[in-house]
Amino acid sequence: MANNTHLTDEQLSAIENMTYEQARDQLVQVVQKLEAGGLELNDSMYQWELGEALAKHAQSLLDEVAKKLNEVQESQAQFQANAGTQGNEKVYVSSVYSCTRTR
Repeated sequence: MANNTHLTDEQLSAIENMTYEQARDQLVQVVQKLEAGGLELNDSMYQWELGEALAKHAQSLLDEVAKKLNEVQESQAQFQANAGTQGNEKVYVSSVYSCTRTR
């Protein structure tokens, strides 16, 4: 993948494989370096691009989690809406991902 940044494909790949916590922690370090100042222009640009890549990855991970949570909430809402139409059936939600029905 060709890019116009100071980041190598290997660095970009490593970022894509980070957990949210890893990306967040590295982003904090980048921000601290930039806020401290004293970097040469090239180093500042590198840190900025690294921070942008880390922030983008962290945000994409948060977006994935938000999407999953919304799907679960919608599923539970639909499940609860249908529960009232099941006669005498009682519905117990044992976890976010699985449901057990008893009569």
